[in-house]
Amino acid sequence: MAQADTLPLNILGQTTANKRIEIDLTNQRLYAYEDNNLVYNFLISSGKWARTPTGTFQIWTKLRYSKMEGGSKAINTYYYLPNVPFTMYFYNDATPKSRGFSLHGTYWHSNFGHPMSHGCINMKTEEAEQIYYWALPDLQGKKSIYASADNPGTPVTIYGEAVWE
Repeated sequence: MAQADTLPLNILGQTTANKRIEIDLTNQRLYAYEDNNLVYNFLISSGKWARTPTGTFQIWTKLRYSKMEGGSKAINTYYYLPNVPFTMYFYNDATPKSRGFSLHGTYWHSNFGHPMSHGCINMKTEEAEQIYYWALPDLQGKKSIYASADNPGTPVTIYGEAVWE
């Protein structure tokens, strides 16, 4: 599956290579690169009840667990998800931090490869964990961290269009 499956765990995240994440909505895949080398290739689930934004973003915080809540009870799209694992929130000038889009682990479905979210990038929890520890900002021995000028987040480029089912 992923090329990184053959790499020793002790070297993951220990690199001077330029890291980037690409999300292909058309094929519901996440690709992680160090320079031009593909490190990870995972199925994801993007937005079904709200579209996942496209463009180039930056990870601005990594939270080991995050509570997520939203949608509408009136139209039966409400969700309340405590302890969402390995959450990496991203933003850009057109999509502010307050919108709450992220890459994260998912314990409430296993239908990866199909849109299932309210705009976030749902991942298998074990794969979200791999990306969480690989991506920047570096956790510096902590469980959660905010990006800074000295410890910036990995760029995330989202492109394509999900097939609405």
